[in-house]
Amino acid sequence: MTTFPSSHLDLLESQVATLATIDRDGLPQLTEVWFLHDEGEVRLSLNTSRAKTKNLIERPACSLLLLDLTNPYRYLEVRGRADVQPDPDYAFARKVGAKYDDDLSSRDRPGEGRVVVTIQPVKVHAVDMTG
Repeated sequence: MTTFPSSHLDLLESQVATLATIDRDGLPQLTEVWFLHDEGEVRLSLNTSRAKTKNLIERPACSLLLLDLTNPYRYLEVRGRADVQPDPDYAFARKVGAKYDDDLSSRDRPGEGRVVVTIQPVKVHAVDMTG
């Protein structure tokens, strides 16, 4: 479990974050995602058919950027490796859905599923360029 800087803990409760993955051509792919700061870790619930999920399974290096939407000169970047685990009963997806008042299973088509992605931080950058 990583300790995040107390100066930026509020960003771990943000509504969205930008997930950067590496595609099969070695290029970055950025996606806005829902997330949870869950039991001291940053976790995502991702649909199994999405490119970002496939990227993380094949190349687990990733970065998550949590931008302070009220002050874009302040952000938290979490660089690390993704641990991707099945969520066959949607237990974690329900936890994420509770944060956003949504049922993530309603967003999945027949035959699709969910995984839990835990970002295992290698570097954490807390940035505040306001002063």
